[in-house]
Amino acid sequence: MNKEELFTSGLDFDASETELRSKFQMVNVALMLSSVGLIYGIIINLIRHEAHHLIGIESSLLLANAILALMLRKRKSSITFVSFAVTLQFTFLFLYLIYVSEPSELKHIWIFTYPIILLYFQEDKIAIVWVMFMVTMLLIAPLQPFVKVSYSMFQVSYLSFVLGIISVIIYFYKQKMDEAKAMIERQQIMLARKVKELTQKDKMLTVQSKQAVMGEMISMIAHQWRQPLSTVTLNISNLQVKKLLGEDIQEEELDKALENISDTVVYLSETIDDFQTYFRPDKELSAVDINELIEKAISFVKPRLRKTEVEIKFFQQQRLIVNTYANEVVQVLLNIINNAIDELIERKIKYPQVTINVFNREKEVAISIADNAGGIPLENLETIFEPYFSTKGKNGTGLGLYMSQMIMQKQFHTNIDVRSSNYGSIFTIVVPKKLA
Repeated sequence: MNKEELFTSGLDFDASETELRSKFQMVNVALMLSSVGLIYGIIINLIRHEAHHLIGIESSLLLANAILALMLRKRKSSITFVSFAVTLQFTFLFLYLIYVSEPSELKHIWIFTYPIILLYFQEDKIAIVWVMFMVTMLLIAPLQPFVKVSYSMFQVSYLSFVLGIISVIIYFYKQKMDEAKAMIERQQIMLARKVKELTQKDKMLTVQSKQAVMGEMISMIAHQWRQPLSTVTLNISNLQVKKLLGEDIQEEELDKALENISDTVVYLSETIDDFQTYFRPDKELSAVDINELIEKAISFVKPRLRKTEVEIKFFQQQRLIVNTYANEVVQVLLNIINNAIDELIERKIKYPQVTINVFNREKEVAISIADNAGGIPLENLETIFEPYFSTKGKNGTGLGLYMSQMIMQKQFHTNIDVRSSNYGSIFTIVVPKKLA
């Protein structure tokens, strides 16, 4: 049995039973310390060969402690009876010490632990009754005719006064403890509510992010498909025009047109396969060359660049194999590259370009994406990773960089680093070579 099980009587307590669990711990500690005190008293009385009548009482109380400790291990509901029994036990033990002992023996000092016992074992109103009972029994000790008491009226009055003072101090201490406990409970409730709100917000952001990614994917598929579809349409139109004009269509020309259409359809099918592969949220680790992932991200945005002057420069390194979430890396790269292209187009930069570099480190690979779009304003630099922050107006969701940062933090345990100057900005992502 470990220490935790010892003080909780080997019982299990759920989150709603925190106060009950604390009470079990305090009762067990009290029983243990009480038993130690009783054993000490028995040993002292045996060594001094006096107060033999106390040995029997202390032995009985020690046995009672053992029975009470066993009762606590049986059921939780026994705590009420055990708390009452321990309070009653200490009450009569302390009174007995006053009634039968000599002042010079200093055994009355134990009575000052009484308010502390009540602090943990009884409710406020009931504790006041116990204190009043104790004080009353102390004050009538010299007056009652049944037992000869060695303490004078002055002495028991003094003890009663000090006991009362200590009880008041401990009472107000308990009030402060209860206030602090109530405040902590309120804060826990507020924290739980806040966590729930943040969880719901995170789910909403995730859904919106998926929708935004889906929109971007459809847009990129449209870019990829537009030129091939134009080729198919052109081939079919040529054949239709010749047929309408009554011209003969050579078999070789027809075969070439059909072959061209077939190749184009295969290309379209492969494009769909590529997007399915790189946007499927399978969360599977795979060993891939980081250069291939960057090339794939670039291939997705190339159709978009045909009507622009934006140039993407990628300086490949030697083959760098990483064991990572390939889809997530591609998604983050796409978000950053697309943002750079948007800025270059919007600002109408002369000779616009995006430069991608790879840096091989001991345990990780760093990928930097730099542009010459004039940099990010200082007031935006600290907020670009916040949800719904966008400089694109109605064309921006404000979720791309936020979700990219979330992906890097949750999946790769790193952060996206950004630096900016009047020339442009540099985004750097770090991908561990091996994820556990």
